[in-house]
Amino acid sequence: MNCRKYVYAVLVSLLPFGTWASIAIADHILPAVEHGDIAVRLQPVATGLAAPLYGINPPGDTDRLFILEQNGLVLAKQLGSAAAPTVALDIMSRVQPPLNPGSANDERGLLGLAFHPGFFDDQSPGFGTLYTYHSEPIPVGTSPTYPVPADGGGTNNYKNVIAEWKILNTDPNVIDSTSRREIISFGKDAGNHNGGTIAFGPDGYLYLATGDGGNRDDQGPGHIEPGGNAQNLTTPLGKVLRIDPLDPSLTPASTDPASSNGEYRIPADNPFQGAGEVPEIYAYGLRNPYRFSFDIGNGGTDDLILADVGQGTIEEINRIEIGGNYGWAVKEGTFLFDRDSGEVISDSPGSPAGLIDPIEGTMGFLQYDHGDGISITGGFVYRGSAIPELFGKYVFGDLALTPSQMGNPRVDGRLFYADLETGEIKEFLLPQFANDQLPDGLTVHGFGQDGNGELYAMVTNTPPNGTGGIVYQFVAVPEPTAWLLAALAVAVAGAMRRQR
Repeated sequence: MNCRKYVYAVLVSLLPFGTWASIAIADHILPAVEHGDIAVRLQPVATGLAAPLYGINPPGDTDRLFILEQNGLVLAKQLGSAAAPTVALDIMSRVQPPLNPGSANDERGLLGLAFHPGFFDDQSPGFGTLYTYHSEPIPVGTSPTYPVPADGGGTNNYKNVIAEWKILNTDPNVIDSTSRREIISFGKDAGNHNGGTIAFGPDGYLYLATGDGGNRDDQGPGHIEPGGNAQNLTTPLGKVLRIDPLDPSLTPASTDPASSNGEYRIPADNPFQGAGEVPEIYAYGLRNPYRFSFDIGNGGTDDLILADVGQGTIEEINRIEIGGNYGWAVKEGTFLFDRDSGEVISDSPGSPAGLIDPIEGTMGFLQYDHGDGISITGGFVYRGSAIPELFGKYVFGDLALTPSQMGNPRVDGRLFYADLETGEIKEFLLPQFANDQLPDGLTVHGFGQDGNGELYAMVTNTPPNGTGGIVYQFVAVPEPTAWLLAALAVAVAGAMRRQR
């Protein structure tokens, strides 16, 4: 343990019981998440935003971070500069409605952003190309690529869209608003469970995770029976999808077949090619996989790590494999789930056969219950250099500890890290804030990763039409100064006297 860790570990042991304890809002059926021994400082790099929820850089670019605002703005932030981010793209008129920007609980809007791996290669068909994933109205007389399942009895109230854009030739911080090309879209009945992340994998394909269609229990209007959408391979809902989003005319040598709408290609080795099956499916059995990321770069494993939002009891972290079935709505985490009651029944790791449980380590599974949060917000495996003790850990959070009730907003987001080898989850020490909690009721909506592997937390305490949004960078807590070490010595001496 280094000096910084030692100081905090000793201080924790000396403070009155409960001061550093995890706060619970419900009875635990899993061990409570406790504070770990990694302390970080959250340094604001952008303030006065609305509801920031994702940040990513063009491949190989270490100078900028592009930040998504749920309300429909893509912002370009110059790292290392005190200047405020600038608007790179404004699609607010597209996403509002269906997004209600006055609601802190609306799950629609601008949700995902990905830069093509060939973004800086002028010989690549993906040169200067990027993609967004967002909610839009359905124009009269048109239909989404994949409408709401007809046998689910739902209505196509809006659609979620992957769209292609080009960076402006005259300004690398501006996206050409006239360059939009729609790639694929998905009709939605309910406003929740939209997924949110798009990301290119190490294989060069674009991945998207979709929610199960919304509502509860994977049932109701827009849900196929028997079994629900997530377990049904005839709908893209509740799945991880994989495509080549480039215009097929730009990749004539590819052996991947073109999609039915002619806008993209489908990898020939995608696992589900049977009659009636959706060929874009890569993995299935997911509820609301809002955030996922690839562990790429600086010793990364290339694994796809995905956080799936639970219903009423369990939040989980999965390692996604091609063709894998992740259990929803047969299971929630390692627990069997009853779709009729909407509750978990019993803990059943490894059973039924064929379902993949959350990541398992030597000390347990990467899952926690609603005594520690209500909606997991996935992040990134840390591959930066500023916080060595965090290297290789999966950094994520939870939207809030307290759910919305009687019209009151959700509050008190949390920041966690997970050891992918041991299966342990710990809460960060945040010594700059009282009780190591985010201040002012901030909720955790997303994370960002820059070109150096450093991480950012996206938080807010206002709806998408507000100004409570902050982008924090994770930075190391300075090593203890002489006065702190002296204070620690006094505290230790006092504690020893009291124990005599």
